[in-house]
Amino acid sequence: MNMAITDPATVSVEEIDVSDPTLYQTDSWRPWFARLRAEDPVHWSENDTFGGFWSVTRFNDIVAVDKNHHDFSSEPAITIGDYGNDLPVRQFIAMDPPIHDIQRKAVQGVVAPRNLADLEAVIRRRVIAILESLPVGETFDWVEHVSINLTTQMLATIFDFPFEDRAKLPFWSDMATSLPEIAGGAGDNDARTQALTECLETFTSLWHQRKHNPPDTMDLISMMATNPDTAEMIDNPLEYLGNIILLIVGGNDTTRNSITGGVLALNEHPDQYNKLKSNPELVGSLVPEIIRWQTPLMHMRRLATRDVELGGKPIRKGDKVVMWYLSGNHDETAIDNPNSFIIDRQNPRFHLSFGFGIHRCMGNRVGEMQLRILWEELLRRYSHVEVAGNPVRVQSNFVRGFESMPVILHK
Repeated sequence: MNMAITDPATVSVEEIDVSDPTLYQTDSWRPWFARLRAEDPVHWSENDTFGGFWSVTRFNDIVAVDKNHHDFSSEPAITIGDYGNDLPVRQFIAMDPPIHDIQRKAVQGVVAPRNLADLEAVIRRRVIAILESLPVGETFDWVEHVSINLTTQMLATIFDFPFEDRAKLPFWSDMATSLPEIAGGAGDNDARTQALTECLETFTSLWHQRKHNPPDTMDLISMMATNPDTAEMIDNPLEYLGNIILLIVGGNDTTRNSITGGVLALNEHPDQYNKLKSNPELVGSLVPEIIRWQTPLMHMRRLATRDVELGGKPIRKGDKVVMWYLSGNHDETAIDNPNSFIIDRQNPRFHLSFGFGIHRCMGNRVGEMQLRILWEELLRRYSHVEVAGNPVRVQSNFVRGFESMPVILHK
């Protein structure tokens, strides 16, 4: 059943399968999750691609799973589907303590307060340069010229990656989760394997360059190569590749798609855009509201380590348990008026987009900083960013992303 073209009112709740990527490509997911939250908030589904899995759709149930890594393991993958037999990577977000904690700690310094302060000046310079290069009064693709442009520059900075080759980073990020069996994408297995093999070769070369001659920067490769706890990771190529991909996706998808999603949301809610224009100080609460509204990574998966009850349902050891952050961020039982985009919410950081517990997004402050600076500088230069046509959305049940969105800038 193609959920995107089916009337939700005509389907029994048992038939609902929110892993269908067309729900997100067509932006038609809302009534399906509303039914699950109301009628079956911990919901069992089965299909030929992903097998059987539980969908957890209410805010408080999601938090309960996310904070309980003893009963709900992150291994071996965080997507509904596994990572594939061609390149069965391992990464610390899909590990449990103590290995998770050791590997995460090795790279956490890149978002330490001192490094964030240094990054802010770099981000502002790049945002200004990007904004002042844009055409005024004519249509262009916001995704290509702003969202991808800014986040790719920042990825190159935190990896100290060759700047002239930075376009490879979002390409590798997109390829990582592109397969149908991973997250419902339309990617090709051979193309993905080729792309990620190139990614591994490139980052292996950079590792060896940094191992004995680290640059005077807080870059992620040097941190892993010189930290005693991760210095031997290069001897396990699939683990090294998995962590590189994790850090690329984490640094790319959340910010990139929130940059586009924020422009779209403000255009869809002109009263909120007018409120922002009349009071630019609201950027501080605008940013977390964009991230809640967009929910750029829509789900995370766990595996039950023992028989346990959740929401009155018997979860069996080995069952897949999928936390739908997208649904939790629109849960009427936890968030006031969640289906409205409100840029001056009283508690705008009360959302699930960064997760909870030990796996809470490491780079959340960097992402928020990029969005904040972008909107500060946008409001100083332009009266309006007008969405000039329908956005093209990514086919995925994991990344809530955009391929393109036409806009017109107005002075």
